[in-house]
Amino acid sequence: MYRVINKQALVKRLFIYFLPLLLVGVLIGAPFLLLFLGTSSLLVWHYHQLYRLSDWLLNQRSFNPPEGEGAWEQVFEGIYHLQHRNRKKRNELADLIRRFRDGAEAVPDAVVVLQSDLSIVWCNQLALKVLGLQWPTDHGQRLDNLIREPKFAKYMLRGEFEEPLELDNGHIVDQVLEFRVMPYANTQLMVVVRDVTRLKQLEQMRKDFVANVSHELRTPLTVVTGYLEMMDGDMMPPPAMWNKAQNTMLEQCKRMDSLVNQLLSLSRIEGARRQDNDKAINVPQMLNYIKTEAESINQEKGHELIFDIDNELDIKGSEDELRSAFSNLVFNAIHYTKAGGKIVVTWQRKEGLAHFSVNDNGDGIAPEHINRLTERFYRVDKARSRTTGGSGLGLAITKHVLTRHDSKLNISSELGKGSCFSFDFSKDKLVNLAS
Repeated sequence: MYRVINKQALVKRLFIYFLPLLLVGVLIGAPFLLLFLGTSSLLVWHYHQLYRLSDWLLNQRSFNPPEGEGAWEQVFEGIYHLQHRNRKKRNELADLIRRFRDGAEAVPDAVVVLQSDLSIVWCNQLALKVLGLQWPTDHGQRLDNLIREPKFAKYMLRGEFEEPLELDNGHIVDQVLEFRVMPYANTQLMVVVRDVTRLKQLEQMRKDFVANVSHELRTPLTVVTGYLEMMDGDMMPPPAMWNKAQNTMLEQCKRMDSLVNQLLSLSRIEGARRQDNDKAINVPQMLNYIKTEAESINQEKGHELIFDIDNELDIKGSEDELRSAFSNLVFNAIHYTKAGGKIVVTWQRKEGLAHFSVNDNGDGIAPEHINRLTERFYRVDKARSRTTGGSGLGLAITKHVLTRHDSKLNISSELGKGSCFSFDFSKDKLVNLAS
């Protein structure tokens, strides 16, 4: 236990030290000489202890101070306890800073701490990746000098941070970043950067979806409304005109009905997965039914249809959903391949997986369209799609069905040579694992 030095103890020690000297000095007749010699010795001893303390403070070859004697023992011991407390506080502060940095690294956003002059104090690892910063090279650099975007510089200079700033990332193509700036401490700012690319894409898809649905429904409704306005209760059109009008209205109503059914199907597929749908499916039998339907559809086009089917290859899943996925790819190939083409449908084992593919020798698809084919209502050739009756939802439905069955639609195509749509099912989806 550390003992605190008090004045009474110091006076008592001095009294005990000087009293014998005084008595001896009186006996030999030289009290002042002995008191002078005792004082000088005490002063030299104190200066020696002071030198030891100064040497330890400057060099500190050891964390522990040197051992003291007399009154200096409490001084050295007090310094040791003070250092021990400071060391404990430093460790606690270092642990707090470490936990703060770990928490900042766990944040799914890029974080940069700035001084009021926009110089960088600290940033997390995600900021290095997203903003292209370098640490510790960029420490102390102004952020607006590293992000060379006039819009960002004006935003930071204006100092009005109520609304976030959205910028295209110059380091990653087609990435949109949202900057939020918040006052931090007294003279610092915290910049939080979030990737909002996906949100922007979803917002654009929502707008496109509403616009496309409105357009798809407006055309047949306009046709039906136009014919109905031509009709008068007292005077019906001639039979020939009425037959043509009736057939056109019936065709447009069927088109609207098909569109609504596909939208409902897509909405149902995007809903929660039902575990009772994971049942064994006789895929070869399903493909034979699809083959019969395809041959019926193919009468006008006259394609060469080849079905290469493994009759022993079954999988687990939702039969209705998978039938929609299989048939969409087969029927699309028939509709969008020029007459007299060749279409090969394959269902075989491939490298231990269940592999399905539809190959055609049609016109092919340009690379810029491939990544967007599974978007709702997206069409490469809108005029031709409407002529063939396509709604632009087939591949979107196929994509969601495959996602629910832990698979992915692969599309490869070359202009003038044809296209291949394929997907695979993993081993855990197979019913018969024996080859």
